[in-house]
Amino acid sequence: MDSIAGLQLGFSHALTLTNLGWALLGCFLGTAVGVLPGIGPALTIALLLPITFKVEATGAFILFCGVFYGAMYGGSTTSILLNTPGESGSIITALEGAKMARNGRAGPALATAAIGSFVAGTIGTLGISFLGPVVVDLALQLGPAEYFSLMLLCFVTVSAVLGGSALRGLTSLFLGLLLGLVGIDLQTGQPRMTLGVPELLDGVNVVLVAVALFAVGETLFMAWRHTSAAPVVRPVGGIVMSRSDWKRSFWPWIRGSLLGFPFGVMPAGGTEMPTMLSYYAERKLVKPEHAGEFGTTGAIEGVAGPEAANNAAAAGILVPMLTLGLPTSATAAIMLSAFQSYGINPGPLLFEQQGALVWTLIASLYVANIMLVVLNLPLVGLWARILKIPQPQLYAGILVFATIGTYGISNSVTDLVLLYVIGIIGMFMRRFDFPTAPVVIGMILGPMAEQAMRQALTISEGNWLTFVERPVSLAILALAVAALVGPRLWAAVRRRASA
Repeated sequence: MDSIAGLQLGFSHALTLTNLGWALLGCFLGTAVGVLPGIGPALTIALLLPITFKVEATGAFILFCGVFYGAMYGGSTTSILLNTPGESGSIITALEGAKMARNGRAGPALATAAIGSFVAGTIGTLGISFLGPVVVDLALQLGPAEYFSLMLLCFVTVSAVLGGSALRGLTSLFLGLLLGLVGIDLQTGQPRMTLGVPELLDGVNVVLVAVALFAVGETLFMAWRHTSAAPVVRPVGGIVMSRSDWKRSFWPWIRGSLLGFPFGVMPAGGTEMPTMLSYYAERKLVKPEHAGEFGTTGAIEGVAGPEAANNAAAAGILVPMLTLGLPTSATAAIMLSAFQSYGINPGPLLFEQQGALVWTLIASLYVANIMLVVLNLPLVGLWARILKIPQPQLYAGILVFATIGTYGISNSVTDLVLLYVIGIIGMFMRRFDFPTAPVVIGMILGPMAEQAMRQALTISEGNWLTFVERPVSLAILALAVAALVGPRLWAAVRRRASA
């Protein structure tokens, strides 16, 4: 099925009343949680995962993608009005957005962020529509050895890029791999690391770990750092952009979108790097008469470009998840676990086996983009009021939902004990700057990597050299080594040069 025919099929399903309702709910929830500092899409989708046991797959994934896109929109509100980025991708937005708010231009800053998010989301979704099938065709040429190498590259890049150091990232990854190996070995039928607990024979539930790390762990950490001081929310004012604002924002929107999407597609490309590059590009390309606004009164280009790059990168993250089954962010990892809850395995065959689901999901992203502009611009005053919710009540509500949702999955007290044990571990991981995303990614991809490795060794009759004898596998492994060793070598060369 080509992209045009796929989109026609997708829109025929996405525009039904039920699916429009799921999209609207997801967009509203996503924007709300994006506005609240510390509560991102990963935590929200983790809390919503128990609905996969009751809601059909199409509706659930439209809801999840609405939350994902909505949180990218909402994150700019916190950065601009509070100077407190709720997401790492919104850190750069705060540099100029908060200064614009301080000088009475919060409205135009929020407007350019919302419209830039729409432009970037649309360009990113077009990329998913037309790039996805191309990636699928390439992926179908890969064998077990190449898949194992690809997952190894994903492990290394995600662990090395996220967090304060590669060692912390790899430690988090190892914890995820350990959790993923708990249960009965599918090939030998032998129990592994169950500690004699019968409930662990089926393995540790990915949903449980996701909720523990991103809901319980994050909430306990935020409560630990809680201060009694009320947040100072700057007034929004009028959100109408002047003709000059439109003119100054247009090309930053386009440049940010085209810069952000490729980073999202790459393993561990993330949103931090493209937003920083977009900001520096806009500082260099700004007209001389507006250059003095950067870092002083706030330049609208410094909001438009990074916010577009942030949203385009977020859209790009869905490409490797849908086409290769590789999550390159915490949110994508949790969405992958939701696919597995339905017995669906994302990868090259997903477009053939679940074509209606995939194209409905992609079509709903276009619908969500339009909904988000309609929600964000008129309701920006409402989102500002959400920032005044007392945090203790907010934390308590999250813990209640996490507990009820986890117990509802299996009605097991063992799962509740695991929820809070892993949650406390997650709290200390946040405290000592150990990234939590590699835990979920390692837990999901670990068993898949093990299966790919065993299949490759079976085909090659136990020859470990098969991973370096196949050219594509060797190239991917070389990239993994370069991602792990390259930054350290470059830092050493720079230190030597400066000395």
